[in-house]
Amino acid sequence: MIEIMDTTLRDGEQTAGVSFNKNEKLAIARLLLEELKVNRIEVASARVSKGELNAFAHICEWASDNNHLDKIEALGFVDNDLSIDWISDAGGKVLNLLTKGSLKHVVGQLKKTPEQHLADIMRSIERAAAKGLDINVYLEDWSNGMIHSPEYVYFMLDNLQKTPVRRFMLPDTLGILNPAQVADFCRRMTERYPGVHFDFHAHNDYDLATANVFEAVKAGFKGIHTTVNGLGERAGNTPIASVIGLLNDHLMCENSLDESKLTHVCRYVESLSGIRIPANKPLVGESVFTQCSGVHADGDKKDNLYFNHLLPERFGRVRKYALGKTSGKANIVKNLEELGISLTPEQMQRVTQRVIELGDKKESMSTEDLPFIIADVLKGDAAVKENIHIVNYSLQLTKGLKPVATLRINIHGSEYEQTSAGDGQYDAFMKALWKIYESLGKTHPVLTDYQVSIPPGGKTDALVEAVISWNNNGAEFKTRGLDADQTEAAIKATFKMLNIIENMDINR
Repeated sequence: MIEIMDTTLRDGEQTAGVSFNKNEKLAIARLLLEELKVNRIEVASARVSKGELNAFAHICEWASDNNHLDKIEALGFVDNDLSIDWISDAGGKVLNLLTKGSLKHVVGQLKKTPEQHLADIMRSIERAAAKGLDINVYLEDWSNGMIHSPEYVYFMLDNLQKTPVRRFMLPDTLGILNPAQVADFCRRMTERYPGVHFDFHAHNDYDLATANVFEAVKAGFKGIHTTVNGLGERAGNTPIASVIGLLNDHLMCENSLDESKLTHVCRYVESLSGIRIPANKPLVGESVFTQCSGVHADGDKKDNLYFNHLLPERFGRVRKYALGKTSGKANIVKNLEELGISLTPEQMQRVTQRVIELGDKKESMSTEDLPFIIADVLKGDAAVKENIHIVNYSLQLTKGLKPVATLRINIHGSEYEQTSAGDGQYDAFMKALWKIYESLGKTHPVLTDYQVSIPPGGKTDALVEAVISWNNNGAEFKTRGLDADQTEAAIKATFKMLNIIENMDINR
């Protein structure tokens, strides 16, 4: 069994611009332990701030009530027991003691000899054990230690393995190692200390963190450290999504992770951190289960020729087929099947040509855009009608006052009007819109994400693309709007959504 220790709430929070409050930290901790089912989580650094203390105590209280306290870990320092008292007084049970793993750090940073540093560590371990804490030890900069001062590393392990330390956590602190080095160094550790539990803590500065984890596990390490979405200092840490695929499909290692919860957890952390998941991020990126080439779609239709073991359903996803200049007829057929739309061969040819033309112009398209493309090509001969449209609207922005929107729309020939204030112009517009829907007893989807894309170059008249994600009774979809004004682009995306929902309701 490989242990996963996730450090999103400690090392991951060292990502520039990322900070979680105590309720957010608790929510992430619960998801990691109870949904994704990691074995341990590192949630705090001792003595950082009052807010960190409150969050740590909050998590420990919840963990104690839910039989998880032994899975909650905090980073502490060799600091005359200050960290030990901080962790213990907050209700913590596990200390991850940060020590020096390279001679250069001991001499250059601490200005001490290895013997002096070891004596300080021994006192901290004795004190922590007396307080009833479980103890793990980080050997910071272990990677440089193995390259430049391996005898120092062995000196530390020879002595510390005789203490109550449960795990030795060996970090590639600066992300400098390659897989060949990791294989060599980790094998040296497991062969010299066969009864010791080692964790490997990788950083991704050379984009080798996942490959290095692969070698550490092969060499016999029992634990791996991860973060959600690879959060962490500089280039970040090993992404837990990458580790799931590695352990289950390549190393065939037993582990506790529930891969069906992966996408949900990663997207939740994305929303709280503000750090977007790249579209091509393995397993959890928006595009990784999307086929763009028409050849691939055709092969999938005939015999799943372009499938691999990473089936999207494993991770709570579904396969999609992109629309673009390379998609061709097969991709469009797949999307039409999803929408329940049938076209004649001649209509299909015309729609395919329009999709290719739009792709050549670098215009982005989604499944939800296809009915509007069809309607434009076939001029009313298609599967979608604009049953809801704007008659007019007014947006007022006055300094010191909340924005106000007045909106009049036409639904199936009847006009309705409402006015509302909001926290922004689009918010005011949406509140007026939903007032109309509520007065008619109509349900509406929930906005789940809102992205704005502006081309680089700084031109004030540049076209803005607003991409809005919606949840309609559990179904997720996106709509796009394009305009020189950001609010107008969002409004266009919104009315695309309204007509999609309206046509779905009519066709039921």
